[in-house]
Amino acid sequence: MDDTEANIARAPLPTDKTLRARKNLFIQFGRFLAINTKMLKIIRKEHR
Repeated sequence: MDDTEANIARAPLPTDKTLRARKNLFIQFGRFLAINTKMLKIIRKEHR
């Protein structure tokens, strides 16, 4: 049996705070910088 619809209905919904953070460009830009900084650190570490 395929109970995909039931699984979707039981999935947790994001809170209002989470939705605001996802839409906020300043928060998204900060997350973008953080992820890229982590990647650069890993790449630099591997190229030594």
